[in-house]
Amino acid sequence: MERRRLGESGLSVTDICMGTMTLGSQCEEALSFEIMDRAYDTGIDFLDAAEMYPVPPSAETYGRTEVIVGKWIKTKPREHVILATKITGPGHGWFSPPVRGGRTALDALQIQRAVEASLDRLQTDYIDLYQTHWPDHQMRYEDTLAALGKLVDQGKIRAIGCSNETSWGLMKSLWAAEKHSLARYDTIQNNFSLINRRCESELAQVCRRENVSLLPYSPLGGGVLTGKYNESLPEGARFTDYLNNGGPRQKMMAARFVNDRTLQVTRRLATIAEDIGVSLTALSVAWSRQHDFVASTIIGATTVAQLNASLEAVDLILDQETMDRIDEIDVDIPNALREDGLRKL
Repeated sequence: MERRRLGESGLSVTDICMGTMTLGSQCEEALSFEIMDRAYDTGIDFLDAAEMYPVPPSAETYGRTEVIVGKWIKTKPREHVILATKITGPGHGWFSPPVRGGRTALDALQIQRAVEASLDRLQTDYIDLYQTHWPDHQMRYEDTLAALGKLVDQGKIRAIGCSNETSWGLMKSLWAAEKHSLARYDTIQNNFSLINRRCESELAQVCRRENVSLLPYSPLGGGVLTGKYNESLPEGARFTDYLNNGGPRQKMMAARFVNDRTLQVTRRLATIAEDIGVSLTALSVAWSRQHDFVASTIIGATTVAQLNASLEAVDLILDQETMDRIDEIDVDIPNALREDGLRKL
């Protein structure tokens, strides 16, 4: 497994990161430990959490994932694990964040309260990478960065990043950091996969030229790129539940991911995977890792078997012919995911 530096920070991480959003909901504590142990034993030293996890978020369950991760970290040497977590940020009208009574502006008070609560749940005295889960475009970026920088100075966090941020927002934050001599974002964590390739345009240019590392989440397109939705809605799958039982926001999200275009792309990718003798899951994760602006691809799992399927990509390098065949699909069916949400921020 390769190691890559996060932006211009002192953090070097494995190029696959263990995502934890299902721990505490779809995975009870014992299974969560099994999944994290398997990732760790494979060589993965980078874990990504959030104060709002597990998903779906609720006032009753938020913080549960960090508690489980904190207990697990106690079983390992702390310096052997690179730990990332996130402060929630505004809900942008999509939902009311269940933390701190929905008061999630990215100001100094909320940032201080959030990081102290995360440190307590994680049972650690520092967080390696602290990220804003959603941007707060109504805040002055310099105020948010100043508050985060103070925590860096205090030794409570080592580096900062953002998530679900626009290209404009990332550049605005970098401009504010440079103008006011503040801490800068070294990472951006956005949705990026073979059914959502938008990061390859404007955001990739920002990342390359400004030395910010992308941490792609959902490289399997919410499970669509495993092929499990190709023929029907599988029982027990997240988007099956969203479509059958979810609220308006969840139904809309599921329809973005599971539609005629994404399924068409997935079927064509499955042919390529079969031709080169790998699983569709391994193909999708390997493709994500092969971008120069990507530092670490975040994978998730609800079973050890699912994790093992993603880990098949650890030593997989896709040759140019395969990459060209994948690009042909994008030319024929561009932007298969109906909406990535960022245009509405």
